[in-house]
Order: sequence, then C-alpha cells, then structure tokens
Amino acid sequence: MIVKMKKVSLVVVDSTKKDSLKKLRKLGVVHLEKMEGNSAVLSAYRESSSETDKAIAILEETKTSKKHPVAQVTLDKAEAAAKAKEIVALTERKKSLFDSMSQDSVELSRFDGWGAVDPAWLQSFVPQGMYLYMYEIPAEKYLLIGSECKTVLVNTVSKTARFLLVSEKPVEERPAGLPPEAYAVPLPAESTQALADGIRSAEQEISRIDHDILTAKKYEDALRNYRSLLASDIEFENVCSGMEHESSEKPGDCNLAWLTGYVPVDSMDSLKKACSEYGWAMASCDPAEDDPVPTKLKNNKVVSLIYPLTNFLDVTPGYNEYDISGWFLLFFCIFFAMIFGDAGYGALVSIIAFIMMAKGAKSGKALAPINVLVLLLGLCTMAWGVLTCTWFGIESSKLPSWMVDISFAPISAAKIGSDAANTNQQIFCFILAIIQLSIAHLKGVIRYRHSLRCLGELGSMLELWGMFYVVMDMVVDAVKYPLGITPETLYFFGVDYLPVPYVAIAVLLAGFALNFIFSNYSGSIKDSVLESCRNIISVLLGIVNVFSDIVSYIRLWAVALAGAAISSTINTMAGPMFGKLTIVVFGVVLLCFGHGLNIILNLLSVIVHGVRLNTLEFSQHLGMSWSGTKYSPFSEK
Repeated sequence: MIVKMKKVSLVVVDSTKKDSLKKLRKLGVVHLEKMEGNSAVLSAYRESSSETDKAIAILEETKTSKKHPVAQVTLDKAEAAAKAKEIVALTERKKSLFDSMSQDSVELSRFDGWGAVDPAWLQSFVPQGMYLYMYEIPAEKYLLIGSECKTVLVNTVSKTARFLLVSEKPVEERPAGLPPEAYAVPLPAESTQALADGIRSAEQEISRIDHDILTAKKYEDALRNYRSLLASDIEFENVCSGMEHESSEKPGDCNLAWLTGYVPVDSMDSLKKACSEYGWAMASCDPAEDDPVPTKLKNNKVVSLIYPLTNFLDVTPGYNEYDISGWFLLFFCIFFAMIFGDAGYGALVSIIAFIMMAKGAKSGKALAPINVLVLLLGLCTMAWGVLTCTWFGIESSKLPSWMVDISFAPISAAKIGSDAANTNQQIFCFILAIIQLSIAHLKGVIRYRHSLRCLGELGSMLELWGMFYVVMDMVVDAVKYPLGITPETLYFFGVDYLPVPYVAIAVLLAGFALNFIFSNYSGSIKDSVLESCRNIISVLLGIVNVFSDIVSYIRLWAVALAGAAISSTINTMAGPMFGKLTIVVFGVVLLCFGHGLNIILNLLSVIVHGVRLNTLEFSQHLGMSWSGTKYSPFSEK
C-alpha cells in the first residue's frame, strides 16, 4: 500500500540551523521539498566531488590483473582530496604531453627528407653576410632556377629536390629567378634533434605517469568512500544554504529559518517528540492535490519481492495512484513463465537462484529479495514448462512418457497436437488480458464507488468483455466464434439457440454507452456527456485501443513460440554431431551456446514484453502514469 503522508513545516532559530539539521538528519523521517542552495562551501564540495569523480573514472579505466587484485589503502578526507587532485593533475599532464608529442611529430615529419636541421646553425652564417633559406621543388624543375639565384642542392629524394637559397641580404620578397613550383620550407622553432629529444622525454614521462596512476589504483575504494561522504556533505550544505530565513540584522533580533517536507503518518510521533525536545516549531497538514508528495510503499515480504525489479526499472507510482506491487508480481511471474516457456530453462534459472543464495549465505543475505524473486520466477517457468511438456525444445516423442503424462492436455502439444495447443494458448493469453484489465477497472469502480463515475469504469470493463468475443472472432477462429448466428454457432455452443454473438455486441455497446456518459462525471451528467462529445475522436479511438490492448497479450504466446523454434533448431543442428565421438564436443558447445543465447533473448523479451504489459497496458487502464517520486528522507547515509 501507499503510506499516507503529512506535509510539515519546521521553524528553527537561524543561528542554530546547522545543529538542528544534523539532528533532523539523524532522525531520518522528513522527505524535504526540492531546494537549491548557494554558498561558497557548497561550491567547494561540488568541485571536490567532480574532481573525485574524474579520479575514480581514471582509476576504473586502469586495468589490473584479476588474479592479483590490488590491496586497498584507506585515506582520511584530506588525504583523499589531495590524492584525487594528484590523479587528475597527472592525467592532465599526460594529455598535455601527448599534445606536445603530436605537434613535435608533425614538425619532425616536415623535415624527413632534410636530415638534421638546426636553425641556429643556419643563423650562424648571418654575421658573415650569408643568408640561407630552405626550399623544395619538383626534381625536374630544379634546373629551371635562374642563374641570378645562388643555390646549394642538398638532396633529391622521391622526385623532390631540396636546396638552400644563398643570399647576401635578407630575402623579403620571392626572388625573380625561382620557378613558381618552388616553395619555402619554414624553419622549425628548434632543431630536429631537440624535437626528437623532446618526444623521447615525453614518452618517458608518460610511462612514469602511467606507473603512478597504476600505483594509485590502491586508493580506488578510499576515493569512492570519500565521494559518498562528499555526497552527504553536499546534500547537507544544499539544505542548509537553501533554507528560507529572515534577513533582519537588527541587534537583538532572533532570526528564524524554516523548511518544508513530507513525513509518513506513522513517523509523525517521532518528529513531534524531536520538535518538543529540540525546541523546533512545527505545522502539519494534509498535502494538497498539486503538492509533490513522495511515495512510500509498504507491503508484506511476499509482495515486496517485486521491489528489486521496480527499483531496477526506476518506476514509482504517484502518491495519488495505485500501489499495484502485488498484481505486478503475480502477473509478471506468469508472463515470465510463458515467455521462457521451458521447464529446462526454468530449472536453470532456479539453479542460478540457489547459487545466489549460497553466496548470499556468507553475508547473511541468502533470502535477499532478489534471490527469492529469481527462484520464484524459475519455479513458475518450470511449472509452465511441465504443463506444456516443453523441455529444452526436445520433441515430445523423445521425452520420457511420464513427462508427457504430467502435462496439461488443453495446452500440451504432446497430448492434443501443436495446432490445438497453440490455439488454446492464444485463448489463454486473451483470458489473461481480460482478467488483468478487468482488475484495473474493478479498482476504478471501488475508487469511485461514491460517485457515478464508477459507472464509467463499469462501462470500460463491459467494453473489455464484449471486445473479448470480437478478438476471438478476428484472431482465433471466425467459425467457432462468429459475429452472427449461424448453424456452426449453434453447434459449437451446444444449445438450441443462444445468441452469444449478439450478447457480446450488446455488452460492448452497453459498455460504450456507460463509458461515454459517466467517464468524465464530476457532479453533472450533462457536463460529462458534453466533455465526451468534445473528445469524440478520442472516445471512438478508445474502442480500438481496447481491441489492441487485448490482442497485445498474444505477444506472450508469440515470443514463447519463437523461443521454442530457436531451441528446436539448435537441437536439430546439434543432433547429428552426437553420432560421431570426434565431434561430440562441438555438439555440446553448440547446444550450450545456442540455448544460452536463447535464454538471453528470452530475458530481454521479458524486460520488453513482460514488463510492458504491467507498466503500459495494465497501468493505462488503471489511469497510472508512474509519475511518482520515491520517498527519500533527509537522513544519514
């Protein structure tokens, strides 16, 4: 269930707000409204947190041997802050060195054909009245250089001639005798030898930095702990600096500060006791309709098994919505079992659950919710697989007779044939749809039982029941479930005359009428009808949505059929390999890989389809948007 909340406002003396916040955090029952603080201390904390995040990311990218894990070293807060800065500085220095090496390498590549080049050596001839300039030109154009240009050919490599232009005075304009193909080569800032030495020096320093970062791997856990402490400090300082307060600065004034939050009704007594003990003023009231009230769920241990999944999906019902945890767990187990659809796979999932429990037993968490949930899902899958006589996709003719005997005839292909079993499984999917979606509208009827709007919810449920027969006609079998009265209709219903099709259509129309009239009721039937008329397109499309929502459940059968086909194909491919001893190993590998891949695909299908039916189709009929905020009190972490 969703725990009722009270909206509270706490008022404290401004000069004692830090001490009061520490006590409030230790109490740990108030979910504070969102606030944005602003202070120099908060900025410093956030900067340190950002720097620590960078340092941890750097260490995480540094790989070490899994066989020889690095022994961790503890640090206090000051040491951790300094170490984080050091690691980030090392990485920034490494990046700078790489940039420098890249620039120097590009510069060196310009002089690959020149050999060693030293600008100082070329400049040493200036006092003697000789100015030297480096040029390159296509080799066949070198002889076209005019006689007025004095040149010294350095070399000719790869059809390029390199030469020095010799002048008695500085050359400010291009000499007339040079062909247009000749182009000047700018001198480097330093000698090529110095550039090469700089690259080698940078490589050595980078190697030392890599070693230092690898050595710092032993501080990874300490930095994570420091980040957690910073998160707590940031939260505290954000609240402290974000509290509303009086700004009077008159001598003798007792300025006040206050904050607003939400407290579960079962924790109000402890808050009142704290207020009395610490001298806080408190006002409380029921939350308004538009208040951002957090959602706290409270259920028994069985229903709470679904929490690991909803936490993973990060979905929380709104405060004024429904807590469907129990229904979510029930139908998710059914959907999981049907999508996996194989008793062998269910056994593997159960074995995984037992392994998780064995590992958890070492820390006293053998019965952790996630472990029990996995076991429950495995057992449900085994049960469905037993009923349908599905064991690792093996043909029923090759299974022991007792496995066939314990299967359930209406959905077991081993007993009634694949066509009949598939049809019955489709019908079962639609029955599941009717049950789950009817539950949604029954909850709506109960919720609005003191208003005529409950008739609108009843109408929606009648639409489901009437549309169920339409789905059976259009998807399952139009002969067995016709929309009109035929001799076949009388035969299949086994009575002289029972107008079931007409009854179904009448139920559908009656449901539409009730939904049209009362779905928007808020005190006036006339206003409700007018609202439906204004949204007539959406109302008419609602009929189509009912049809599509029911048909959507056939995905359970379709995905399971695809998985069974994959299993059968894998078995067919691997079967011949077991005829020869030399390739048995390859057959085993193929079976393990193929079925392992199929299990992974089934798991993804569960997340996509099994979760969707609960969080979309079911939730839409409940009117849920999963817009809630999880109850997270201001507390010590």
